[in-house]
Amino acid sequence: MRRTKEEAEQTKQAILTAAINVFSERGVAKASLEEVAKAADVTRGAVYWHFKNKIEIFDALHTELHTPFIQRILEGLEVEHPNPVSQLQDICTNLILELDQDEQLCKAIRLFMFKCDYSGDLAQCKERHNLQKLEKLKVFAAYFEKARYQKMISVNAKPKILALSVNCFIRGVVTEYLESPQEFNLQDDLPLMMQLFFDSILNADG
Repeated sequence: MRRTKEEAEQTKQAILTAAINVFSERGVAKASLEEVAKAADVTRGAVYWHFKNKIEIFDALHTELHTPFIQRILEGLEVEHPNPVSQLQDICTNLILELDQDEQLCKAIRLFMFKCDYSGDLAQCKERHNLQKLEKLKVFAAYFEKARYQKMISVNAKPKILALSVNCFIRGVVTEYLESPQEFNLQDDLPLMMQLFFDSILNADG
């Protein structure tokens, strides 16, 4: 039974990996489940065993991107740290650095950032994906709430605004890297860029 479950999970992951490639090449709207099945080297029935339709695959891909990211950040909140802002900086830096070692992860992020306009059938996914984004912002804000409580940042600091700022900065860095990876050395340049940004938070008056 265990082997059967493991094989089923392997098949599911093969379908999701194939979907990233097919969606990226064809566009989500134009891609078909038959194309995904062929790319995954499974039957169309195997695809339907795991997913009702293309929308479910698309949602699953987004969840696979979001869940590990949010789990890593949540785990950090459970650890006592003398400087929650620096702690968040380290976590975010390490997460972005992983892009340099995982082309499939880069391809998945490119799919959602550059190749999906949430039109047509995908419009129904937008609200769900926005809720996951709000969850991420709340966790970011929790770090700044801890930092304010520990008097690492100004008592006038606004955790929600700081969380939005971090999100925008990270999105900008990831966008630049994915669009033009040759423009900077992620391993060398990113830690310096993150240090500059987070130092500005620690040094701000409010």
